[in-house]
Amino acid sequence: MFAILAERALGPRLYGVFPQGRLEQYIPSRRLRTEDLRDPDVSGEIAVKMSRFHGMVMPFNKEPKWLFGTMEKYLKQISELSFTEKAQLEKFNLLKGYNLEEEMRSLRDLLESTPSPVVFCHNDVQEGEWIPVPAGSVLGHMEGSCCLWGGLCGRWGFLYPLGPFRVTSPKPVPSCPLLGRGWHRGVLVGRGLMAVPPPRFALASHFFWGLWSILQAKISTIQFGYLDYAQSRFQAYFQHKAQCS
Repeated sequence: MFAILAERALGPRLYGVFPQGRLEQYIPSRRLRTEDLRDPDVSGEIAVKMSRFHGMVMPFNKEPKWLFGTMEKYLKQISELSFTEKAQLEKFNLLKGYNLEEEMRSLRDLLESTPSPVVFCHNDVQEGEWIPVPAGSVLGHMEGSCCLWGGLCGRWGFLYPLGPFRVTSPKPVPSCPLLGRGWHRGVLVGRGLMAVPPPRFALASHFFWGLWSILQAKISTIQFGYLDYAQSRFQAYFQHKAQCS
C-alpha cells in the first residue's frame, strides 16, 4: 500500500521495506493545527488530496464491513463494563441513557440510504495526520491502521492542550456553506466521488469515537478525560443529527 501511495505522489517516498518496518522520505515541516483545518483553503487542499485517494483502484477487499462491525463489537464490550468510582459511574450512566444500540441502528439506516460509493480513504483525518509542504499544499502522513474502505469530518472543534487533555469548541465548526467552499473543490477534482456533504458522515465519526472513548475510560492507563470526551462526541453527534434531518 505504501509503495503505491509513494508511486502516485500521495505519500512520502519509499526508500526501502524491511522485516521490522520501512524507510521513508523525511520532510521537514510541522503538523497542522486545529485552527488550520478551519481555513477553507487548507480544508480545500485536503479535500483535493482525499478525492485522489477516493479515486484510486486498490487491490483490497471493498466490502464496507469494518465501521459497523467494529462499533457492534464496541457496544457489546460497553454493555459488560462497570465502574466503581462514583464520578465515572455517573458519567457512564449518563452516556448509557442515550440508548446507543437503538441510535446505532438509526445511524446505520441513515448511512445505508446515502448514495455513496465504497472508496479507499483515511479513517482518522485530523490535524496531526497532515503537514504543509513547501509547495503550499498539504501532504497526509498515512498511518497503516487508518487506511480503509469507508466513507469524514468532525475534528474541527476538538482540541487537546492540557489535562484532562481535551477541549471541546463546537463554535468554530464551520457551517455547511463554509464546508462546501472547501470540500466542493475536492468533489470537482474527484469527478463527483464525494457528492454527499460531509456532515452526514460526521455522525459516524462522532459515534465511533464516542464508543471508543467509553472503552478507553476503562482499559487505558493514559491520563485523559475519556468519559468527558465521549460525552462531547455524543453531544456533537446529536447536534449534527438535528442539522442533517
